[in-house]
Amino acid sequence: MRILIAEDDFIARKILSRMVAHLGESDMAADGAEAMNALRLAWDAGQPYELVFLDIMMPEADGREVLRFLREEESRRGISPGAEAKVIMTTALDDVKTVSESFFSGATGYVVKPITREGLAKVLSQAGVTPPA
Repeated sequence: MRILIAEDDFIARKILSRMVAHLGESDMAADGAEAMNALRLAWDAGQPYELVFLDIMMPEADGREVLRFLREEESRRGISPGAEAKVIMTTALDDVKTVSESFFSGATGYVVKPITREGLAKVLSQAGVTPPA
């Protein structure tokens, strides 16, 4: 599984990368612009990301902007429903408005920081992401 972790905090990126290492190869982006570029490059190479973690509050473009870009680009590229990337929003914000906006924009799941292994396992399971056999 190809994974993209878009998170502006270096330590949080490294921790999340370790937490999902059992799922596959992960790339990292430090801001929203890097994330959008990584997504474009992956699609153009025919190796799209299957799982994307987006921090809601990032410089250049926030996680919600990247999510809108991702879903619009998937549609433009003819990626069929069910074949889209699973997107987990990560944030320190735990308010109903942020959560509902994320799901309305096409997020698959939502996890509040600090991320625990148990919390991550739960949201991944709810999103249908399972470790390789």
